[in-house]
Amino acid sequence: MRETEFAIVGAGPAGLSAAIEAARAGVQVTLIDENDKPGGQLFKQIHKFFGSKEHYAGVRGIDIGVQLLHEVETCGVEVMLNAVVWGIFADHTLGIIHDHKNLHLKAKKILLATGASENALAFPGWTLPGVMGAGAIQTLVNIHRVLPGRRVLMVGSGNVGLIVSYQLLQAGAEVVAVLEAMPKIGGYGVHASKLRRHGVPILTSTTIKEARGKGKVEEAITIGLDEHWREIPGTEKAYQVDVICLALGLTPLSELAWMAGCQFDYIPQLGGHIPVHDANMETTVNGIYVAGDVSGIEEASTAMEEGKLAGIAVAEALGYLSAAEAACKKEVVLRRLDELRSGPFGGVRKQAKEQLHQQRCSQ
Repeated sequence: MRETEFAIVGAGPAGLSAAIEAARAGVQVTLIDENDKPGGQLFKQIHKFFGSKEHYAGVRGIDIGVQLLHEVETCGVEVMLNAVVWGIFADHTLGIIHDHKNLHLKAKKILLATGASENALAFPGWTLPGVMGAGAIQTLVNIHRVLPGRRVLMVGSGNVGLIVSYQLLQAGAEVVAVLEAMPKIGGYGVHASKLRRHGVPILTSTTIKEARGKGKVEEAITIGLDEHWREIPGTEKAYQVDVICLALGLTPLSELAWMAGCQFDYIPQLGGHIPVHDANMETTVNGIYVAGDVSGIEEASTAMEEGKLAGIAVAEALGYLSAAEAACKKEVVLRRLDELRSGPFGGVRKQAKEQLHQQRCSQ
């Protein structure tokens, strides 16, 4: 059996940031990811980030990923790629399949930074080739430079739906419309304005009713919704498309946290069932931490800050940082998180996070 001080499952924004903070303090870190290269969603994000300089404003996600990877290498973090964590046990041991071999890794502390999966929507024809998630389209277009189709109908007007729509336009596709079941757009106005300037209609109180085609998507039927979310007969409209993209939010990938026996709370604002955790990102199971989308769906900038917070907390718990040193570092990160969670969008998530922290503290 192999051993390490700090095992991190997931090498996305949260996992990379946690690894850097802990390793800088002197912690032995092993970073595990099932993909053939680290970076997670950052390498799909070719757009420039918003916010302050501290949150990489004006820097593209792919460039942030490169920077974090360089720091990980500089800090001497052990990175295990093509490694699937299939189990987590009471003694902080992880079951891993790496390079087609089964191994066990025992850690003093574990961070679950496993991210999230895309939500689907069932409708007649939804299994036809050409119906796909926004993440799949980002992978095809931004990583592999493959255009999934020529005429695309986007379902969902959150930031992901709006940004991916714009990226499809940049790649040469035509976005015939963006649908939103809610009576108003879900994402930032700046993203929606880009699409409108390109003549892309954003249809609120509208959803997809059916996908049609012989062996693949050839036509999409949309329908209007009333204030009670009921379909309005006679409002159907047909679009000739070869791709229907679903950008309907995310669900935390929390299987390992369930397996570890962590307590959960159901918080719709954060994506569903969320592991209860404190301000240090530690769950109700001592020594197991969460960060990023698995701890509640937010932005990549927030995931990075949560990862830093977990890395600092682990370094303190293992004795590599004094309480005073850790408190100073945490104060900086918490201030940044507070900034990210300000405003009408972040305020709801901030309240939800505080609810989770209070539950953890009452344990």
